[in-house]
This record gives sequence, C-alpha cells and structure tokens, in this order.
Amino acid sequence: MESIFHEKQEGSLCAQHCLNNLLQGEYFIPVELSSIAHQLHEEERMRMAEGGVTSEDYRTFLQQPSGNMDDSGFFSIQVTSNALKVWGLELILFNSPEYQRLRINPINERSFICNYKEHWFTVRKLGKQKVTLYLLLRVICQIAKLTNFYR
Repeated sequence: MESIFHEKQEGSLCAQHCLNNLLQGEYFIPVELSSIAHQLHEEERMRMAEGGVTSEDYRTFLQQPSGNMDDSGFFSIQVTSNALKVWGLELILFNSPEYQRLRINPINERSFICNYKEHWFTVRKLGKQKVTLYLLLRVICQIAKLTNFYR
C-alpha cells in the first residue's frame, strides 16, 4: 500500500467516512447511504403494515422518524451493514451469538467498525499495524483508557 486514504470528517457523516476509510477510497456518498436508509425504512414500514394499517403500533411507527438515519447525517448500523454487502463484506457484531459461534479471534481480524457515543470510526490493519482512521484524539484517548491501553 503506497498511501493511506483518510477521509476527513465533515458534519455528522461519520458512517460515510468510516466506510470510505475502511475501504480506502471514496466509495460512498451521503445520497447512497440515504437511499439505503430509506429502503430499510420502507421494508420496516411494510412489515409493520402486516399487523394491520389501522393498528396502534403501525400508526405510532408512521409518526416516528426513521431509526436508520437522522437529519444530522447519522446512519444506523443496519445502513452500514447493508452498504458493506455491496462489496461482499459482512458485518458481524462483536457481542452476537454468530461471533461467538465462529470463534473469531479479534487479533486476526483485518478491520473493525466501531461506535463510540454515536460516532462511527474504523480500526483497520494496514500492513502489519492496526490504525485508527479517526481524527478526534480526545475520543481515541477515552477509548484507549477504557481498554486499558495505557498501563
């Protein structure tokens, strides 16, 4: 790898920057992620409608904003996961039964998508090093303290 791609954070589009930093290029733009979010919301709406369009649950669902994105540009884990499927990549949640069943050793993994206080960032192996492709040093230090990085 000749150079490291790092997309600078703009607004609250951390999921976009996280994905692009993971993939090492400008592959996703907000419009694409928004489209995925709208598609997921429509699928959820259709599933809710199966319980009856006059049901209280359905009416409540229609009145709530989408959980897949918000006006600030924040995208959900479901949007991130679906975006990765385009590349044939699968997002496996660290605390999921599937992760435990597969007996994945985190040390051997090439990359991680992390969320800390509703901010997405990438930890990725580049060469032989794992690099946090994220600029907010204060949060990195907080994460490092939480994981006993400093001893």
